[in-house]
Amino acid sequence: MQISSQQMQDVLYKLFVKYKFTTEKAKLLARTYTESTLAGVNSHGINRVPLFLEYVENGSVKIDAEAEKVESFGSIERWDGNYGPGIINATKCINRAVELAKLNGMGLVALRNNNHWMRGGTYGKIAADAGCISILFTNTQPNMPPWGAKDSRIGNNPFIVSIPRKEGHIILDMALSQFAFGKINDYKLRGKKLPFPGGWDENDQLSNDPEKITIKERGLPVGYWKGSALSIVLDMLATLLAAGNSTYKIGLKKFETGISQVFLCIDPEVFHDQELQDKLIDEIIDYTHDVEPMKAGDKIYYPGERSALTTAENLKEGMPVSESVWEKILALSK
Repeated sequence: MQISSQQMQDVLYKLFVKYKFTTEKAKLLARTYTESTLAGVNSHGINRVPLFLEYVENGSVKIDAEAEKVESFGSIERWDGNYGPGIINATKCINRAVELAKLNGMGLVALRNNNHWMRGGTYGKIAADAGCISILFTNTQPNMPPWGAKDSRIGNNPFIVSIPRKEGHIILDMALSQFAFGKINDYKLRGKKLPFPGGWDENDQLSNDPEKITIKERGLPVGYWKGSALSIVLDMLATLLAAGNSTYKIGLKKFETGISQVFLCIDPEVFHDQELQDKLIDEIIDYTHDVEPMKAGDKIYYPGERSALTTAENLKEGMPVSESVWEKILALSK
């Protein structure tokens, strides 16, 4: 079914107000979930709303808690999320990292004790809209085996890089699993197989069947052993910089909560060569675009380009949404 962005925002706003969020926080949550769905990332947009509210109900997400600064080291700060809503805390911290970058050329905020920030690209876009380059990452509960192992010990730790650009921001937003688990569940919801293997089944065989992968939650790292190593390093960095929970500690909890995140922003205006920066970025994009695709009719995209096109199309035509998910949202709203 197709839902307009305004309709979704209106319904979600009323839903979050019903769950006792302030009007300001309800607006931010409704807008963020809608924008992710507009970009075609239903797995971290509308599909995640029921689970988010389950976390509110079981006390994992504390409605009134907010991130607060606990330590400052010049252009580097540590914040504590106090187990508040992930979107609200992450928005506060990316905005602070942008402020620090504008003041110092570079700013870093490390956040501990947060909840799921949903779509990481949301915060890359906030930084890019403010004219900043960003490098962002988070750890997660264990959902991938370290390379060569049977059981999950590492997280698929989403990694985001954004670069501002007038003609369209470059936004890399990727989990370190071949498919984010939200995406795997999205395929499962639609009764479809993954286009490529995404994890291991109960018999330790690589599979593209979402049902089989989600039984034991053993995702396939991107780049095999390389993705495994990168996951471990990002977990170490997030844990050390935030003085927070590691994937190991998060895995000891009943629910995925208390995660550690890093927001690093750079203000490219400090270099005073905007024309050169634009030229260099356009040169790379033009070179990447100007190549014959393996499959006739295909097009090559830079990171974030397809999401921008999807957003424009969904604004015009309406967003495709699972009927069962939307019915659940409406039922929760009553």
